[in-house]
Amino acid sequence: MPADTDTAPAAVVPARRTASPWVLMYHSVAEFTDPAEDPYGITVTPLALEAQLLWLRSRGLRGVSVGELLRARAAGGGTGLVGLTFDDGYTDFLTHALPLLRRHGCTATLFVLPGRLGVDNVWDPLGPRKSLLTAEGIREVAAAGQEIGSHGLLHQDLTAATDDVLLQELRGSRDLLRELTGTLPEGFCYPYGHLDARVVDATRAAGYGYACAIDPGRLAGPHALPRTHVSQVDGGTRLRVKHLRHRVRELRRAVHR
Repeated sequence: MPADTDTAPAAVVPARRTASPWVLMYHSVAEFTDPAEDPYGITVTPLALEAQLLWLRSRGLRGVSVGELLRARAAGGGTGLVGLTFDDGYTDFLTHALPLLRRHGCTATLFVLPGRLGVDNVWDPLGPRKSLLTAEGIREVAAAGQEIGSHGLLHQDLTAATDDVLLQELRGSRDLLRELTGTLPEGFCYPYGHLDARVVDATRAAGYGYACAIDPGRLAGPHALPRTHVSQVDGGTRLRVKHLRHRVRELRRAVHR
């Protein structure tokens, strides 16, 4: 899809390296005390997030948006950069995550749902209900230097969507985000991490420079980037293991290409 030159971001060129970068997956940042308050394991407290950002720094790593990470790698750099992503666009990104990212010199990609502005996570039947950013909140995040990506319109499983619905979720959400922020988003994130070859091809055709998955298997690539889920219990030891697991997985993937 063509874009106005004064509103389109710098193109994300697929990395020349064969290994996918290490990209961390967050959702909500909020205070909670009982695991029953977080049945899907999507919440970390501000204290936990800060400890995780400090751990990255202690290892000579810095969290950045996926767009920034991929551009650095395409230019032959990117050493020491780790992708930070936050799915769904919860209001608590603005109140809890953003101040910590700023404090530690990090940026992130926030994947939002322009079809569910200012409502809540109705797709999580067990709750708890978490409010989603309004249009103004999304603009505030973008103005703070964070990358805004699309998570589709309504948080649907795209592998079960008809072609018409798939097109609307991909292109429709991208157009709405351009209206909201003045910039076409480069990144997409598959709801629930569900994808197949049809969905990946449609995402590429919709004009996205990259897309994030969870564990895409043989579909892994610039439009199906694997990510590492980060939870409340992930301290330094667990993060070290997850980093090693990512590196081993990418080595194996490179061998089988």
